[in-house]
This record gives sequence, C-alpha cells and structure tokens, in this order.
Amino acid sequence: MSNWRTSSFSQGAENCVEVGRTSDAGAAVRDTKDRAGGHFTATAPQWQNFIAALKTGRFDR
Repeated sequence: MSNWRTSSFSQGAENCVEVGRTSDAGAAVRDTKDRAGGHFTATAPQWQNFIAALKTGRFDR
C-alpha cells in the first residue's frame, strides 16, 4: 500500500483517517494516529457507493 493521503479537512483535528489506493482501484483506510494498527480495504464499487452516500448526507446526524 502506498500513496496514503489525509483529507485537507483534517488539519488540526484529532480524529483523522488516511486513504490509499489499492491495486484494483479500490481503497484502503487507516487511522492516522495508529498507522501500524492496520487498515481495512474496500473494492472500487464499495468505495464508490460509500463516497456517494457521504455526498448525499446518508450518514449526517
């Protein structure tokens, strides 16, 4: 896994995650404060569905 990125919205925040691309165009996500703690992966369709749900406010409280 390479090319980990932290969102520009995370500057100064304490609850940040990093996202990286997988070889099959999916994504991997890990905790910025515990990079050695592992990561989870999503396939490209799973990641696209997740991002679409975020954009439509599905997880808003």
